[in-house]
Amino acid sequence: MAALFGEKDIQEFRARGMTPEEAIAQIEQFKRGFPFARLDRPCTAGDGITVLTRGEVRELGNDFGAASLAGRAMKFVPASGAASRMFKSLLAVHHRLAELPAEASADPGSSANADWKDLLEFMGGLTKYAFHNDLRSVMARDGLNLETELARSRYRRILDYALTPRGLNLANLPKGLIKFHLYPQHARSAFEEHLVEARLYAQDKEGCVRLHFTLSPEHRSMVADHMEKVRSLYEGQGVSNDISFSFQEPSTDTLAVDMNDKPFRDEEGRLVFRPGGHGALLRNLNDLRGDIVFIKNIDNVAPDRLKPDTIAYKKSLGGHLLDLLGKVSGYLERFGVRDTDERLLDEALEFLRDSLSVTPTDGITRQSRDDVREYITRKLNRPLRVCGMVKNEGEPGGGPFWVRHSSGSLSLQIVESSQVDMKSPSQRSVWESATHFNPVDLVCGVRDYLGKPFHLMEFRDPDTGFISVKSKEGRDLKALELPGLWNGSMARWNTAFVEIPSTTFSPVKTVLDLLRREHQP
Repeated sequence: MAALFGEKDIQEFRARGMTPEEAIAQIEQFKRGFPFARLDRPCTAGDGITVLTRGEVRELGNDFGAASLAGRAMKFVPASGAASRMFKSLLAVHHRLAELPAEASADPGSSANADWKDLLEFMGGLTKYAFHNDLRSVMARDGLNLETELARSRYRRILDYALTPRGLNLANLPKGLIKFHLYPQHARSAFEEHLVEARLYAQDKEGCVRLHFTLSPEHRSMVADHMEKVRSLYEGQGVSNDISFSFQEPSTDTLAVDMNDKPFRDEEGRLVFRPGGHGALLRNLNDLRGDIVFIKNIDNVAPDRLKPDTIAYKKSLGGHLLDLLGKVSGYLERFGVRDTDERLLDEALEFLRDSLSVTPTDGITRQSRDDVREYITRKLNRPLRVCGMVKNEGEPGGGPFWVRHSSGSLSLQIVESSQVDMKSPSQRSVWESATHFNPVDLVCGVRDYLGKPFHLMEFRDPDTGFISVKSKEGRDLKALELPGLWNGSMARWNTAFVEIPSTTFSPVKTVLDLLRREHQP
């Protein structure tokens, strides 16, 4: 350890809440790498994915209503991302506008040409964006007319006012502060759409709606100011919002290494750390000590005209969770008084297989009744998640699969492409045969049958992270990504997948997505 780290390094670890031993363990992980997931088959309708009838959607939604009114529900939204990725192509062309000709590039396949096409699409649809009037106002402040600048193709100037601190500074804002949707009286940010959505399914009998957003520390003040500014629009008539924030802990950052697995240092000789990915938010979720927690990404929101499907299926996912939790509690309560009735054990094993897709260990029925009861208790007494899955229509992202473990058992998992050995023809074939993908739309039960919060860190699989290659100061480095929040961080939860319609999924990955029909008035 002395050869790797000096006294300044030790001080850095202490400041971050880390230890040198943890850093060394991370270096060893770089050397070992991570095992690939062993895909058995994709989850499909009727084989790992439940398809609800319209009647069931309605009935389960009604069942969820009582839990919501009792104040058991809250919404958890990972919102620490900056909007820079939304504007990646515009930022790229903005830096090159001075030297790019009107046709951008002689090579139609070049990145410059693709960026130029994005720019033209952005400018052509500029009046359709919810932040259009703000852009017009900030330019008028400096004596400029947006329409005139557009007509004269002064795109660099327009981007200056759209993306940089000279104007709206959109590229440097938290993604949640970007105005997504235009209404007759107001343009709503992504944060505001989450407030409206949560009000429709997570309001208690006192009218309180509980939401928790994870943020980058540098964004807290501007997000808090925004929420305070718009609060009156979404409160009143007996409704109030209980909004809380948390941040990714520095202790969840991971040490970067060079391509030889040695600690990576910057030009001043300091160790370089990288964010551990959204898997680091497991601690934030754990510290909430919630009960029923809905999780959804900050950019996946729909305008009011498309919310009915979203709300109906949110409630049905919640109702399905409650139904499963009720059955789990019933079995565990009876096992708690050491009930080993053979019919009860058979019924519980059938519930594990059919409702939670847990494959019992071979030969389990040949063991003693006490051993079977203890086995079932271990399997049932875990956090539970019900995850919406959308039919595969070409959207990128992970998907639902049956995964085989070293013990030979199978479980339902959400798997990302980085976890799959794409060099294996059989594994690639299973990956490509997926019928559904993960829109990150789930509801979690994070308390046990006695009402005590689970310690969620105990139910993750540390071997499901991955290693990515990044660069800093012109040099390549390797970064360690922690097990994803809805991937490895929930790998040892009980899981149910439910098909939800594509109308509930409207993400905004780039600013051009806001021109899609589902985001327009």
